[in-house]
Parts: sequence; structure tokens; C-alpha cells
Amino acid sequence: MLDLVFVRNNPGLLDKALKDRNKIPVEQELLNLDAKFRSLQTKLQKVHEERNTVSNEIGRARVNGGNSSELCTRIEILKKERKKLEDETNDAKISLLNFLYGIPNIPSDECPIGIDESYNVEVRRFSTPRQFDFKPLEHHELGMKLNMMNFERTSKIAGSRFVFLFSDIAKLERALAQFMLDTHIKEGGYTEVYTPLILNAHAMFGVAQLPKFEEDLFKTTTGLYLIPTAEASLSNIHNDELLNGDILPLRYTAYTPCFRSEAGAAGRDTIGMLRQHQFGKVELVSITRPDQAIEEHERMTECAEGILKKLNLPYRTVILSTGDMGFSSEKTYDIEVWLPGQDKYREISSCSRCGTFQARRMNTRFKNKATKSNEFVHTLNGSGVAVGRCLIAIMENYQLRDGSIEIPEVLIPYFGKSKIAATGN
Repeated sequence: MLDLVFVRNNPGLLDKALKDRNKIPVEQELLNLDAKFRSLQTKLQKVHEERNTVSNEIGRARVNGGNSSELCTRIEILKKERKKLEDETNDAKISLLNFLYGIPNIPSDECPIGIDESYNVEVRRFSTPRQFDFKPLEHHELGMKLNMMNFERTSKIAGSRFVFLFSDIAKLERALAQFMLDTHIKEGGYTEVYTPLILNAHAMFGVAQLPKFEEDLFKTTTGLYLIPTAEASLSNIHNDELLNGDILPLRYTAYTPCFRSEAGAAGRDTIGMLRQHQFGKVELVSITRPDQAIEEHERMTECAEGILKKLNLPYRTVILSTGDMGFSSEKTYDIEVWLPGQDKYREISSCSRCGTFQARRMNTRFKNKATKSNEFVHTLNGSGVAVGRCLIAIMENYQLRDGSIEIPEVLIPYFGKSKIAATGN
């Protein structure tokens, strides 16, 4: 969440940021709620101080044998006034925080200003898309042709947006996850984490999934939530902790299934595996000091890009515009892999720098030796990468005319052979 002191001290900045994000300006409404809460706090403090003063006067009167009845009457009045102000102050605080929780992060000046993805700015590309001498199939066509991918059977037992993967395609998905983890651990210096797949509301609030995005989550009957990404659990490892600044940055990675209800996504990518309720992803999370965050963001993005380079998958990297970036982000790189079956680039990773936005909600701080003060850490997260979408990209980019699929050289030690043979071969 945003720092209210920062908003107060920088008039107009929040409304500009919201306008850049294509959101309705709310700065004055926020400041009014803040002023009301602080005014009630001041009144409550004065009542508390007066009550203490009157209590002392009663004590002195009784010691000196004086009449304290009027003072006692005043105490009763102050008690009632204090209770009324406590209730009003608490209500004002809840209203202020609920309003504040719905306001997105302020974008970095590095972000292109625009209302949607058409304003995203490409910063680099890797490789040239392969030229096929036949019409390339989409992944679901290939998978069903190989009899290794089935959506109809899952629809009978789980509904839409699920898939059965069989045989070599299931094995390829597993090989990809292992390859990604090994790369990030050995070359990227990330620590692998086995993480819970179900979190409480406090943790989901910490990474700003709640309250704003509750409809996108799967909620259990016990009030817990299935993770939409391992970012939720990895970022919360140090929830409500004070860290030694010397150990930062901390880098974590995990491969987990992810669960999303895809509320509001009806009609989008309904065919195939692009937008599923359940999918696998290798996640990257970094926790840094403020002075490390910008460099760490570039490093994290390079780690995600490195996976696609090793697999020799064409991609492009873009900076998201202010109108396209996520709620918690102050700057996001999207990596988009080339899918020849669709004849377009599609997102396979988002790497975001969140500043202190999540850390304030999680109360994760570090001891700054230079200033001798406790400060909020900066958090970063990125896909390193989405395993299902990487599987799609390999199937489409490495397909052969007969429907077989070559295996990228770097994956052969994990997969065990160089090709998924076409049916009958």
C-alpha cells in the first residue's frame, strides 16, 4: 500500500499517477479520510489527557478533604465522550485503510504513459522466428494429434480450462520445470523453496491479492486461499520480520501449481492451454534494500530471459505502459515468446518491481546501518518462466511436418531423448 505521509507531502502526484494508469483520481478523497482520522485521533488524545488531569484533581481533592463530586461527574462525561470518540476513530481508520487498500502503486517515471497494452515499449528481441515450409499447428492441435493432450475428458470431471497431459508431453512439462529450477539455482543464485499451496487471508493481503482481487482466487470452505502464483508464498516468507540489511538481497525460487478463477476472462483464450485455472510456474522473488532494487529488477529479467535463450525460443521484452501494468507494480517487464501457431508473441513472464508497496502490507523491514533506522524492504517478483506456456512454445516452435516435436538440446538430458515422435512413427 502507499505511504500516506508521501501522498500528503507530494500533492497532485497520486492523481497524476492514477490518471496515467487510466484510473479515476481519488487523492482528495483519500486526504479527506486521512484528515478526518487524524482529527479524531487528536480529539481522542485531548479527552484522554483531560481525563488524566481530572483524575489527578480528584485524588488531590480527596487527600485535602475537598468536594470532588463535580469532578467525578466530569469524569463520567469524559468516559462517555472517550468511548464515542474511540468508536468514531476506529470507524474512520477502517474507512481510510479500506480506501487506501484499493489504490494501486505509483508507476515509476521509467514507464511509458498510456491507457493500455498498445502503449507498451519494446526494449529488445532475441532470435528470429523460424520460417516453416508448412502451416504450423497450434499446440492443442499438435497435442491432440499426438494423443497426448485432452481437454474433453477434464471438462467432464473438472469443467473448462483444465487439461490432461499424457506420456511424453507430460514428461516434457516435468523436464522443463526441473531445467528451469536447476538454472535459476546454479546460475542465478536463487534458493529453492518448497512452499504451501494454500495461504490465509493475512498472507494474501500482504501481496495485495486481497481485498481487491478476491474474485480471482479459489477460496476453501475454511477461509484459506489457493495460491495464484508462488509469489504469494515466497514474498511472505519474511512477513512481519525485521531483517539484517547485510543479508539482502534474498532470492527465492519455487515450482508450484498455480490456481486462478480467471474471473472476467470469459471468452479469452478458451482453446488450448494458454489460460487455465491450474497451471505450473517457476517463480522468482527477490527481497532487497531500496538501493538494490533497480539493478535487481534488471538481473531478474535477465534470468527469466536466459531460460528462453537456452531453449532458443524467439522472444521480445517490453516495458508495460502505466495503463497495462499490475496493481502492485511500479515497473514491469513482460517477456513475450513467439508462437508460430498463433503467428504472434504471447506473454510468458512478467517481472515486476513493487517498491515498498507489498512490504508495507507485510510489515517486512530491514535495519539500515547507515541511518540506524528500520526501513521497509523492496520486493520484486517474476515468472522464471510459466512452464505451461513454455511447453506450448516448444511444441509450436520445434514441430515438424509429420507432427513430431524436436527437443531443444539443453533439455535432452532432462527429457532423455531428442524427439517426441508422431503417432505411428
